[in-house]
Amino acid sequence: MAKHGKKFLEAQKKVDPQITYSAQDAIKLAKETSITKFDSTIEIHLRMGLDPRQADQQVRDVVVLPNGLGKNVRVLVFAQGEGVAKAEEGGADFVADSDEWITKIQQGFTDFDVAIATPDMMGKAGKLGRVLGPRGLMPNPKAGTVVTADELPRVIKEAKAGRVEFRLDKSANIHAPIGKSSFELKALYENLSAFLDAIRKAKPAGAKGTYVKKITLTSTMGPGIRIDSAALQGLEPME
Repeated sequence: MAKHGKKFLEAQKKVDPQITYSAQDAIKLAKETSITKFDSTIEIHLRMGLDPRQADQQVRDVVVLPNGLGKNVRVLVFAQGEGVAKAEEGGADFVADSDEWITKIQQGFTDFDVAIATPDMMGKAGKLGRVLGPRGLMPNPKAGTVVTADELPRVIKEAKAGRVEFRLDKSANIHAPIGKSSFELKALYENLSAFLDAIRKAKPAGAKGTYVKKITLTSTMGPGIRIDSAALQGLEPME
């Protein structure tokens, strides 16, 4: 087992593992226990009461966080024809409109955070599954990243504003960022509320028993902080 450093152990002392905190108190603690020299990411981790092997118990959706993620999101768009102009209009950082781009990505170019494609480019983008798939960058209709040319400006702007994709992994967990430790408490609270609302609405038809077993908040490399599962029913607006 890896040994934790002094900073982590000091931060861990502030968190009582026997307590499930309110959403507001959990966010305060996550900010207080941020131990990195850089502006750490505040992350949410959910242990789900789902079986990832069952097709009717899958969770995959997107949410636009009202206060963004505090980072510069680089967007690459696979498009051709009128889609190129629409992608540029929306503010795409890269427009992959040729076979040369496909080759470039096959050779290892992945300096982007989100990939979006128009349907007529999925034949070419589909060749990049081995490169983009493991990095979570493969455009997918279910994730809302395969859209028509007319939809490109909106989807690109959402991606840059704080569009977060979440999905159930093979261990029945969901992980996602909700902002930075430098964010004001209210901004993180509003982002957390939006994320939990999206999780609630994404409940699959095949879900049985307890939908969400555990909710944990943490900062990058910081200790985990349990949140009362009642938060999933909706958070009151913070004044």
